Amino acid sequence: MNVTEYLQKWSVSYRDDMLGNIMPFWLKHGLDLRNGGVYTCLDRDGSLIDTTKSVWFQGRFAFTCSYAYNHIEQNPEWLAAAKSTIDFIEQHCFDSDGRMFFEVTASGEPLRKRRYVFSETFAAIAMAEYAIASGEREYAEKALKLFKDIQRFLNTPGVLEPKYWNTVQSKGHSIVMILINTASRIRAAIADPALDKQIDDSIALLQKDFMHPEFNALLETVGSNGEFIDTINGRIINPGHCIETSWFILEEAKYRNWDKQLTDMALTILDWSWEWGWDKEYGGIINFRDCRNLPPQDYAHDMKFWWPQTEAIIASLYAYQATKDEKYLAMHRQVSDWTYAHFPDHEFGEWYGYLHRDGTVSQPAKGNIFKGPFHIPRMMTKGYELCRELLP
Repeated sequence: MNVTEYLQKWSVSYRDDMLGNIMPFWLKHGLDLRNGGVYTCLDRDGSLIDTTKSVWFQGRFAFTCSYAYNHIEQNPEWLAAAKSTIDFIEQHCFDSDGRMFFEVTASGEPLRKRRYVFSETFAAIAMAEYAIASGEREYAEKALKLFKDIQRFLNTPGVLEPKYWNTVQSKGHSIVMILINTASRIRAAIADPALDKQIDDSIALLQKDFMHPEFNALLETVGSNGEFIDTINGRIINPGHCIETSWFILEEAKYRNWDKQLTDMALTILDWSWEWGWDKEYGGIINFRDCRNLPPQDYAHDMKFWWPQTEAIIASLYAYQATKDEKYLAMHRQVSDWTYAHFPDHEFGEWYGYLHRDGTVSQPAKGNIFKGPFHIPRMMTKGYELCRELLP
């Protein structure tokens, strides 16, 4: 492999796809020019199929626009879209207790609130990234305040409804890993010791409790002290989440001048999760595995969703940057070749989100409450950034 040519090719591809495909699709079809914010429930051709607004995607879209503005091109349309969406968040998406809704109507009337704080984490990174893009420090301060509210919600008994009754003492991987990225994105806009401490605490918790060498796996759910729970839920491996976690940790290792302990931990998670996740028969990263190789419960366990593929693309580039080991470029090529052969819609633009195990399209919508402008454009922005850094 000619590494320089390979990285140059992907650098150009990521930038061109953002400028000519992904961002135009969402600005044309998703941006709500009447109410502010963004719609994500779009059919294959971009037509609106539901006016319900996903609150966490308001933050995700504002982050996407601001992050692309900061790292690909200072396009004023992107910055204006980010501001419109943040305004919508501030005007409509917070409940009176300071927590955020999960779904609202087109005009911002609340529809649903959940026990999670993911809406809050994405709003926080949106405000932080917008602060960098716009130069308006007040948004960095708002992001930091929201981050500390998130910590308070998580650490104050009774604020968030528990997932299970007290008969099951467990904790989940998702919130631990997302707080690494949340804190690191806010730290890029404003310094505070609470951000560094959260990153340290999350990484330590992942290593101590969620990494289980007896299975060569990072588990999604463990006991309160990291115990293995031998149930269907306790045995779940979500390779996409684990691979995403690996690059969050690699990003932090890079921030610390490639701290060896963090780099080794992240590479271990990536190698384990690739082995569990890569479908050796059909290709692509599979949704769920059972650490005892028993049948997973989730009905979509063997499907190929868009986002695990994008996380593997980012993680493999970070791993190559950390090690210069071409096995990670081979991994990048393997997942990229499969992803780009199956997910992009060359007729109407953007990507399909849901494929059967063999790579055929399960349903053609471009978005819903859970899929929208985040994982794909984040991958392209990060991919462009990393390839440019790696080029001589």
